[in-house]
Amino acid sequence: MRRHHWVAGATRRDRELAVARIELPPALATIDAHRRLRGPYTAAGTLVRRIAGDLLARLPELGQRHNTELLSAAPELIDTIPTAWAGLEWTVGEGERTRYFSRLHTVNVANGFAEILRDYLAALGGPRALIVDNAHLADPSDQELLAVLLRRRDLPLLTLVVGTGTGPVPDPPGETAVSLHASLTANACRVEAPALDQPVADGDVAALAKTYVDGDGVSDDPRLREAYLRLPPQRRAVLHDDRARELAERDEFSLRLGAIPYHAEHGTDPRGMGVRAVRLAMEHCRNIGLYHASADLAVRGRALVGKDSDPELWWRFGEEAAVSMASLGRAAESEAILHEARAATSDPSVHMNVSYTLAMLYARHYPEGQRDFDKARAWINQTIAIATLLEEPKKRVFQSVFSRNGLALIEVRQQRPAEALRLLEDGMAELERDLGPDEQALHRSVLRYNRGQVLVMMGRLEEALADYRMVIEADPEFAEHHFNVGNLLSKLGRHGEALRAYEHALSLDPPFPECYYNLADTRRELGDDDQALADFGYVIELDPAHVDARINRAGMLRDRDDLAGAWDDVTAGLELAPGNPHLLCLKGSLLAEQGDARAATEVLSAALEADPDLAEAWALRAGLAYGAGRTGDALADLDRAVALADEPAFRYNRAVIHQESGRLAEAIADYRAMLAVTEDEDARDRLASCLRVGV
Repeated sequence: MRRHHWVAGATRRDRELAVARIELPPALATIDAHRRLRGPYTAAGTLVRRIAGDLLARLPELGQRHNTELLSAAPELIDTIPTAWAGLEWTVGEGERTRYFSRLHTVNVANGFAEILRDYLAALGGPRALIVDNAHLADPSDQELLAVLLRRRDLPLLTLVVGTGTGPVPDPPGETAVSLHASLTANACRVEAPALDQPVADGDVAALAKTYVDGDGVSDDPRLREAYLRLPPQRRAVLHDDRARELAERDEFSLRLGAIPYHAEHGTDPRGMGVRAVRLAMEHCRNIGLYHASADLAVRGRALVGKDSDPELWWRFGEEAAVSMASLGRAAESEAILHEARAATSDPSVHMNVSYTLAMLYARHYPEGQRDFDKARAWINQTIAIATLLEEPKKRVFQSVFSRNGLALIEVRQQRPAEALRLLEDGMAELERDLGPDEQALHRSVLRYNRGQVLVMMGRLEEALADYRMVIEADPEFAEHHFNVGNLLSKLGRHGEALRAYEHALSLDPPFPECYYNLADTRRELGDDDQALADFGYVIELDPAHVDARINRAGMLRDRDDLAGAWDDVTAGLELAPGNPHLLCLKGSLLAEQGDARAATEVLSAALEADPDLAEAWALRAGLAYGAGRTGDALADLDRAVALADEPAFRYNRAVIHQESGRLAEAIADYRAMLAVTEDEDARDRLASCLRVGV
């Protein structure tokens, strides 16, 4: 039975009464997730502030291990929890930051929260219920978190009760990594909350309106909303001013991401206090990777200032909206904003920034089929041209090098690594020559990191490793650098060092699937199959749609004779990727184990149709043909398998067929080739038998 509950009702009052009728474990917390209260992570932050004292007393190590998650949700705890923002990008001056979090950062944060709750509930020693209402009105960060908690299978002590309106919970615009509606549908029991009669109005208009504003405008009580709208606009604005001041006195930064900007926008000074409040919230959200919130705030900021009254600030909000939308996969919306800015001004700095962002849209942010490298190149060349004309020398140098770094990305995407390398090295030399040693430290690091990536493409691995090492020396707190060092060390066969690099990367950031996946591969290379199997399992916990982890775990389970477990992974994997040749090959091998040779042959043939170079499928199909007495077909399939991958097992099976068919010279050649790379007594005995008979 599903232990989570989805309570759908027209009003909060309806849902609360429905929740009261559900038999639940003791409540960990009851939370209003409405994004107007504290913006992104309203729900998560409310929970963190409630449990932080006890959590850190019981499990103090979680403060360091999960500082990113805790401070993203409750930034006011900055004096209690070690800072999460210690990388090089947090030390540079305004205008020097050129690196931001990926779109998937918040999914990793959500999985980190799951670890916090898993460990905390275990420390509490019993099940708890977390009741979260207004999830349909939550920021996408909270919706994503709830979706992840619902789907995780390693939280047996957590019961979620999620309250929403009666309709579907829409996904936010852009690319959605985890859908709350889909997760509720798959993992929660839906409870319909009966609609109740609305209470009769009680109190005068002014009192009811004040109650609405003091509740930060989240009430769905129609009496309060109606009274608020009936109050004259100026009196409403004064109420908002009063509430904004009251909240500011509480000195809780997360209020500046939700309620305070809302009240400032609707107060008596929207173009002054409102703009400042919205801008502060927007910049914080963008800096820590909360792009849905930063895009929303940027759009609200544009509406407050207008392009004629304050064109510079209007463009600032527009730029933030465009960049945040691009990060979310909303490339078309981003492009529309950028072209609007082009039409509104002749300011060369605006056109330089617009053309750079347009180049990146066409090179990386549009979906694969809509990318256009010729357009990207045209826009980046315009960026470079404007940058070279800037009057201030140091700004001209930085912007020129920064723009050519963008061109290098396009060269990489078009498989021209030598030209990308030239651009990067020229830029590094120019910064070294024309800027002081402490200027543009972050961008210098980014250029060296990018050069390392290009060197990897070119197969110059030792040089790339040297660049990565220098980047880590300058920026040791950035997890991605350690992850990439691990990847490179793995390519070089230095698996012990790679293992340590991956483990260090995971100590710096919320858990991310690719690091656990590579960690599992590395453990397997080192012979630690038990832990490798556990790591592949955790990849799937973090990302159930990770097909490669399904493939690898299924193969390991099959080799351990856990055929039921392997079958489950193969079945789940094929639901995600129906034509995946590796999954079809595994399915064929499992069907063969079950004795269904006909079905196994059909599935293996489908795998080979999808990937004719899959040696294992040829070998498996050969075994089925041999078992059916079709030695000619078996031999043909083994010939193909050996040509693709000269594995000892393939050679052995082919040698046996040759020997049984009287082709002793061919059998002797295969046995000898096999024994040159492996010890096998049966093969040695068979070779001796062939030699005794003679050729």
